[in-house]
Amino acid sequence: MAGYKPYLSHPWHGIPCGAGAPEVVNAFIEMTPADSVKYEIDKNSGFLKADRPQKFSNIVPALYGFIPQTYCAENVARLCQHYVGKTDIVGDGDPLDICVLTERNIIHGNILVPAIPIGGLRMIDGGEADDKIIAILKGDEVYQNWHSIGDCPDSLINRLKHYFLTYKQMPGEAPQKKTEIADIYDKETAYEVIQNSRKDYKLHYSNVLME
Repeated sequence: MAGYKPYLSHPWHGIPCGAGAPEVVNAFIEMTPADSVKYEIDKNSGFLKADRPQKFSNIVPALYGFIPQTYCAENVARLCQHYVGKTDIVGDGDPLDICVLTERNIIHGNILVPAIPIGGLRMIDGGEADDKIIAILKGDEVYQNWHSIGDCPDSLINRLKHYFLTYKQMPGEAPQKKTEIADIYDKETAYEVIQNSRKDYKLHYSNVLME
């Protein structure tokens, strides 16, 4: 059978970014709004692992995961530096994060979904570029007419911003490192971020690249 693999592909290395990237990408979902524990990929094994319980009532307001075969290093950092006018930013050393909006009640992660980027949040976490691509689930009956970040209501963007700015912080405690959202950008810039993260992946992981 053409293309058949008798084993489970590594979610980061063994699944392509997507033939239609950057306009349509694969998104590996680690977390859903139903999760009370923060899950993330174990980079070595490819299995999901429990990172930590969510802080209090703070829950991720969208499907959350990463785009396979992407990496945030020199090129992503350079792009962030260009837009924010700083020279001391580095990549966070992780796959590119993505939030996928859908009206469907998807309650478990460890799945792959097709996603259409419409924008992103330029997040800088402790001096590291930590972009969050915002996308919609391809074919979603409610969100399919959202073609730009400008189509999203402010309330939704504010929920996303609040989550990413506070989910590591305990009430009454000062944040361990400065986290900021320097910009909210549209899909054309999201495409730039995705393409630069693909360049970083090929630069650092060309030896494991499996299309």
